[in-house]
Amino acid sequence: MSHFTSEDEALLQSMLRQLLQSVKEKIAGAPSVECAEEILLHLEETDENFHNYEFVKYLRQYVKNTVGPVIEEETEKCTSAQNQGEISGYDTLVQHLTKKTRESKEYREMMHALKNVMMIVVESLINKFEEDRMHDKELDSKAKKERQSGYYTDNCSDSDSSFNQSYAFMSQEQLQLLAERLDPIQPKEVRQEALQTLCLAPASDILSSESWPSLRKHLTISLADPDATFSEKILRFYAKTFSSSPFNLTKEVYTSLARHLELYFLSGEYSLHVSAGLDVSNSDVNRLLKKVRLLNEYQKEAPSSWIRHPEKYMEEVVESTLSLLSVKHKPNHPASPDFLSPMHFLALLDIKAVWFKKWTHAYYSRRVVFRLLERKYKSLINAAVQQCLDYFEFCKAAVNKNSKVSDFSQQQCSDTQNFSYTGPELQYIYFVHSLCLLGRLLIYKQGQDLFPVQLKNKKDNVSITDVLVLFTQLIYYSPSYPKTDLAAHSDNYSPESLVMEILQVFCAQTGCAAECLYTDAAIDALLHPVQSLLSGTEVFINCLETTLLDVADILARIAAAEDGLSVLLYGENEKNAKDSLTAAHVIVQFTKKLLHDDISLLSGSEFMPVVKGAFIFVCRQMYRTCEGLQMLIPYGLHETIAEAWRKTSLLSERVPTPVTDADSTSSISQESKNSLLWEETLLDALLNFSTTPKGLFLLHSTGAMNDCVNFMFNSLSKKIQTNEYEDFGNRIIVTQMATTPMAAVALQNSGFIKALVTELWALLECGKDDLRITQPKSTPVDPIDQSCQKSFLFLVNLLTYPAVFELLSKRDIPNKPMYSFREVPTDIIDIIDRLVILNSEAKIHSLFNYEQSHIFGLRLLNVLCCELNTLLLLETQYKVSQVLLTAQEENVTETSEGPGVFIIDGLSVERNHVLVRINLIGGPQERILPLRELDKGSGLYPWPMFSSFPVPKCYLAEIPRKAEFRQ
Repeated sequence: MSHFTSEDEALLQSMLRQLLQSVKEKIAGAPSVECAEEILLHLEETDENFHNYEFVKYLRQYVKNTVGPVIEEETEKCTSAQNQGEISGYDTLVQHLTKKTRESKEYREMMHALKNVMMIVVESLINKFEEDRMHDKELDSKAKKERQSGYYTDNCSDSDSSFNQSYAFMSQEQLQLLAERLDPIQPKEVRQEALQTLCLAPASDILSSESWPSLRKHLTISLADPDATFSEKILRFYAKTFSSSPFNLTKEVYTSLARHLELYFLSGEYSLHVSAGLDVSNSDVNRLLKKVRLLNEYQKEAPSSWIRHPEKYMEEVVESTLSLLSVKHKPNHPASPDFLSPMHFLALLDIKAVWFKKWTHAYYSRRVVFRLLERKYKSLINAAVQQCLDYFEFCKAAVNKNSKVSDFSQQQCSDTQNFSYTGPELQYIYFVHSLCLLGRLLIYKQGQDLFPVQLKNKKDNVSITDVLVLFTQLIYYSPSYPKTDLAAHSDNYSPESLVMEILQVFCAQTGCAAECLYTDAAIDALLHPVQSLLSGTEVFINCLETTLLDVADILARIAAAEDGLSVLLYGENEKNAKDSLTAAHVIVQFTKKLLHDDISLLSGSEFMPVVKGAFIFVCRQMYRTCEGLQMLIPYGLHETIAEAWRKTSLLSERVPTPVTDADSTSSISQESKNSLLWEETLLDALLNFSTTPKGLFLLHSTGAMNDCVNFMFNSLSKKIQTNEYEDFGNRIIVTQMATTPMAAVALQNSGFIKALVTELWALLECGKDDLRITQPKSTPVDPIDQSCQKSFLFLVNLLTYPAVFELLSKRDIPNKPMYSFREVPTDIIDIIDRLVILNSEAKIHSLFNYEQSHIFGLRLLNVLCCELNTLLLLETQYKVSQVLLTAQEENVTETSEGPGVFIIDGLSVERNHVLVRINLIGGPQERILPLRELDKGSGLYPWPMFSSFPVPKCYLAEIPRKAEFRQ
């Protein structure tokens, strides 16, 4: 902040004099902040320029920075509460905010800090007041400039010359003097005293001053001072600046710290090597780690604020960082491969490269990062790829030699804290950091454009496909463990789990997956362990079951996307798909072998059912589409799954009765659960064949139709809330099943239709039992209430003609003389009886919501009659046209003069629409269907109603003339 004007000095002198007088009057008690508050309030009332003083602005900014976030947070909470009616009125809101702010931790800390500062200032003034009066003003001013620049503990007299050092509001001259005294050529004591003063001064004053460039230069050099205490104070000053200053100022400090570290790594003083390991307890190493940690903390926080500043500021931060991290690859740096680079230290503190993830999250910063990487610092990408390649070669060589690869990701800390890292551990940490960085880089198109890269020890360029193949190979060559063991570790840094996270993100990004994963090379790398097991060749893989589960997971995600499924079915080039077996053929062959237990390496494994289920799910993602099913039909997968289900079903029936022994009981119980789970997995796989017409035929041929439908109904009954995807899948299955008579009967026998009808009736007539009534239910304004739309669509999907024929053929309407209010429909015939054909007073009086429920039934009838076969069945068995005509005839006004006029209401309009639809066949050129709304101009219903045949001619479209017809 700039130095204060003469008016500010006068204001502060006035305050100090009044404060001193107040202290003298209350010398027995401790000076307090309240005293200063009273003085400020008095000055505010008497001085019209009070708010224009820089000192007052500074105080206001200090309060805003301290308790501003608290006020904003409470304001948001109060606004939401106000919207809900919990807080009303502006005065109440202000009182609430004031109370909450005063009760906050930040406010108490601010007041405590102000009180302590004021106590120090007043105590200093009291102690030095008499002494200052005795000294000569000019000598006193000169002496104090030589001693310190006064931060609240400075001497204060009534003279103007000494006042400028009070409260640490530093002038340009003082800052220039500090810069000179921090010069490395100055004596140690002078520099320490200057640094002490600098640390007490406001960071904003320093960073915005004209002396900052020279200060920055001296601080950067002084960070390398051998005196640990001195450099530690500079780090504290940097940390304070990061936390209290805006980005446009802190970027100067950050680049200073980054430049210091870069010079240190390039200097001859630095001599750390990877092979020697790293002892964190060493004071020099510890100090270096603190500097890198401060750098990394700022890297994570800066993206939240740099978008509010010019791009050049952000570019300075990014370039200084990349320049530091590429120290090893600079032309003038004779670095050996064993050099412990800045990237090693950064990886130690941020192993998953969170800083890079945050920097590339927004396009604003991502564009700058990738531009600089491409132009100047592509060596960082090369080094990351090289690191991953080296680790893979190390793992592959160890696996081929049947030697155990050290797994640093699973090492646990002992009771005695380990403060050192070995060389291999450092290399592994660097590898994990490089892997995460590349995984993030390849998500974006700009990152993909950085490839191919050229490595020193490889003749060919490394492309994106090569990197994806490398990632995939890390899954089965690097150390891995069963999934149950990995679940115990919340932070798992094994290559297998890290690669899986990366590939799962790739699958979720359509553009990234198409560029990276949907290639023959990447798919072949995924299928390598599968093809090895199929061909019977020797497999060198760590934890085969985990590898197969990971492969199945990625294949299922690929098959779930349309483009990914096309790659599995036809390969990268569809024209060459007929010449070779594509991935889909390999997957289905392997799945059949798994189901036949023909994989010797997996025989007896406790994870065998899980592996089977995972690959069945991959096949399921393929045969859920028509083209995928067409390719899989020759393999008879449906028969293989059905056979496995029958075997499992027989075994589950033979589970022995538990005996009294607790251990045997628990083992039998677990075995029974596993068997039941495997049986349900197979039934689910069979059930999903019904998502296509031909698949439904294949399911019917297995003889497992009834069991699959029972399984679906039980699953739906258990899941009170299903997610959107599952619900959508179930509707597709029900619709497909309803197209065949046998499946429709199976749905009826399973209880599915009964549950559907019961739920519909509860929504239409009863409402939810568990809903606490706090206000009356609103009257529906839509013909079909929103709560009933889901049931309506389910019924429409279910009632295709084959299902209608099986459920209604040769069944009479009940037409009971009386219906109880507690009598709930359980079948489709009951829905027709209670909601569609309301031909008696008993039916009408049995409905709580007569109009709403009957309109629902008429809308359902309107849809069903669009199928001519269904219309003929309903007309011949129940004479629906006559029932509707009779209802229209009865819906007239009563007059003594003769027949009345039709009453226009929702039911009569709906019946009129249905009557026209079912008695006039054709499209819009042959018939005109009446609308269900009143005329907007006159407010009358413009369409004529009728209660007997023939249908009025106005509903018949004019027959086109011959010339028009020919045209």
